[in-house]
Amino acid sequence: MNSITAILLKQKINSGEDIQLIDVREPFEHEEFNIGGQLIPLNEITRHINAIAKDKPVVLYCRKGIRSQVAIQRLQEKFPFTNLVNLIGGTEAWRKVTG
Repeated sequence: MNSITAILLKQKINSGEDIQLIDVREPFEHEEFNIGGQLIPLNEITRHINAIAKDKPVVLYCRKGIRSQVAIQRLQEKFPFTNLVNLIGGTEAWRKVTG
């Protein structure tokens, strides 16, 4: 499984790289804090296949990086994605990098 650190993701976003961000947490978590990703909760991820880009890196994230790993596994089991990337440490790691 491809993964990325919060530091590297922040650098890519700041440099204007074309990346899709998907938040697989629950709506209340997304409302409390998010890094700009589109909300598609884990339990709905396979029903929103058309919302997931196939032509650029797609970084999935959650609070710690575990639900996003599960989301990637579910998607890759059913669909031929090769561009999915897990944010290591999720939003907790992101907060440490961004202060």
